[in-house]
Amino acid sequence: MQLNTEPNLPHPDAFYEALIEMHQDLSVADSQMVNAKLILLLGNQIGDMDLLREAMALARKGINAEINPATSPVAGTGSEGRTL
Repeated sequence: MQLNTEPNLPHPDAFYEALIEMHQDLSVADSQMVNAKLILLLGNQIGDMDLLREAMALARKGINAEINPATSPVAGTGSEGRTL
């Protein structure tokens, strides 16, 4: 399977609105947690590691941020003991 980067949502505005609503009234930390949960749920739904790696590489393309352990949202975190 190849990553589809062409528009594929029949109602993209409704999808965007649902994403915005998902974050309504959440703190920054809770919003980041909801994003992480959504990513893991969608990754599980896709189930194809090659496709997921391709999507991750494409998402990161053009981002040249240095990772600072003090400010990185994923530094020092692991999946141990976490549930969705």
